[in-house]
Amino acid sequence: MPGPTPDPVESDATLPKEVDVVVIGGGIVGTSTALELVERGFSVALLEKGVIAGEQSSRNWGWVRMSRRDPREIDLMAASIRIWETLGERVGADLGYRQCGIVVPFHSEDFKQQNLDWLKHIEGKQIRVGPVDSGEIRAMLPEMELAYDGGLYSPTDGRAEPQRAAPAIARAARARGASILTNCAVRRIDVAGGRIAGVVTEKGRIAAGRVVVAGGAWSRLLLRGIDVTLPQLKVLNSVCRTEPVPDGPELTVRGPDFSVRKRADGGYTVSTLASNVYDLTPDSFRFLKAFVPALKMEWSALSPRIGKRFVREWRDMRRRADDEISAYEETRILDPEPNVAMTDAALARLAAAFPAFRGARIAQRWAGLIDVTPDAVPVISTVEKRPGLVVATGFSGHGFGLGPGAGRLAADLVAGASPIVDPAAFRLSRFSDGSKIVPLTGV
Repeated sequence: MPGPTPDPVESDATLPKEVDVVVIGGGIVGTSTALELVERGFSVALLEKGVIAGEQSSRNWGWVRMSRRDPREIDLMAASIRIWETLGERVGADLGYRQCGIVVPFHSEDFKQQNLDWLKHIEGKQIRVGPVDSGEIRAMLPEMELAYDGGLYSPTDGRAEPQRAAPAIARAARARGASILTNCAVRRIDVAGGRIAGVVTEKGRIAAGRVVVAGGAWSRLLLRGIDVTLPQLKVLNSVCRTEPVPDGPELTVRGPDFSVRKRADGGYTVSTLASNVYDLTPDSFRFLKAFVPALKMEWSALSPRIGKRFVREWRDMRRRADDEISAYEETRILDPEPNVAMTDAALARLAAAFPAFRGARIAQRWAGLIDVTPDAVPVISTVEKRPGLVVATGFSGHGFGLGPGAGRLAADLVAGASPIVDPAAFRLSRFSDGSKIVPLTGV
């Protein structure tokens, strides 16, 4: 079964010969970056090898959350939520954004303590996330049949519709003057005298002094072509959506081995953090040392396997001439097979907790490849050895909610403006400057 169908965005017919900035990648980070830049007066071309939001930006859970956010992402997430609050009006579209609240019931003593320990990271900040007792949860979720001892509640956390968001942002960027080109793969980033000089696409060359790489799972391969090393691997997560469930919860809930959020169509997106498939690839061995701490933390939630993806990625690494078909054209959209057993298990756990889901029908299943970094924190960074280059990738499953804030930060870096938040935690050089790489919250 194919993945979700994002709202369509028509491609411009003409490739510009020259722009101020090329943005590579039509997900929520790339489209947000393009919108920010064109609103500041830059000429912008956004290039997408497939369709806007064809990969993770339409396949994610649709959460816009602060709760249990990696501490290094907290300030950026707070900024992103502020953008989300007026983004629909700004782009002239209903993105499905609602501050419905997120509840995390404490289903074990260890889990309770992990969540309470996290609260120290928001002390002194004006962030509405805090503990609630069991009585308060029963009042919010009277239908929930789950053993718990209190929980974490964030009333300003929410949800939006992944199939709508990035396409609407792309259309708004075009309305302000950006060129939006889909089915237009970048075969190579062009470098002259060590500096960014533009891109070579399947449809021709665009001259540009600045390039933003927001290519998600493809960023590692793109950057390798200009001798920039990004330690990035991929994990596969599977999701299902139900047909409408009339008596389901309005609140988004993260329970034991299930997560659930209501959709605009009345159905629910259901998945779990407890089971991700990890395909071994050549990069698994290249970056093994860097990822050892993350593997130790996530091992119980990973199902490693070796198969066709190993050969596929080994072939993709072959350097190709500008007139050859690229790996990005051979695979326009990453659309892996979902793990049916995992989604069935998640729905079963959900139904055990909420009677409304007993008998719920699955309307669709899909999977996506989440691009991850060794510390599960994104890279939003200039690159010293390649002036003119900004990287905005590696969101490790956290990118949808962070997207608008990440786009603003990336635009700040391109423009040389005062950054919306301190970008130090997101610098690419942390993986090569001797910094201790510590994963804290995982994928």
